[in-house]
Amino acid sequence: RIQILFEQGSSLEKMVASKKTKKAMESINSRLALVMKSGKFLIGYRSTLKSIRQGKAKLIIIANNTPALRKSEIEYYCMLAKVGVHHYSGSNIDLGTACGKYFRVGALCITDPGDSDIIRTVPSE
Repeated sequence: RIQILFEQGSSLEKMVASKKTKKAMESINSRLALVMKSGKFLIGYRSTLKSIRQGKAKLIIIANNTPALRKSEIEYYCMLAKVGVHHYSGSNIDLGTACGKYFRVGALCITDPGDSDIIRTVPSE
């Protein structure tokens, strides 16, 4: 009986954790949608690196299935330029959908957030 209760408890913990990640995902998706409408952004690895080098980047969002070498290179550039990096919990397909695009997005650079508060809230999550 104790083992059954313990197993139920662990599944409950997993459910609570998944709800938290789902809620965080929804909040970033809604903020991202607002940036797409009212702000300025660049999509793609190469244009993201260019904007970091130019000092125009405010926040970088990277999909979770971006290759490790690319991810580390973007993180290194961001560390040098003191730009925030957010690791998106979904794949590049999910990130593209969140941006309202019909293609995959591995890296996204926000240069002007517009009406969104994404720069203040996302790096802390």
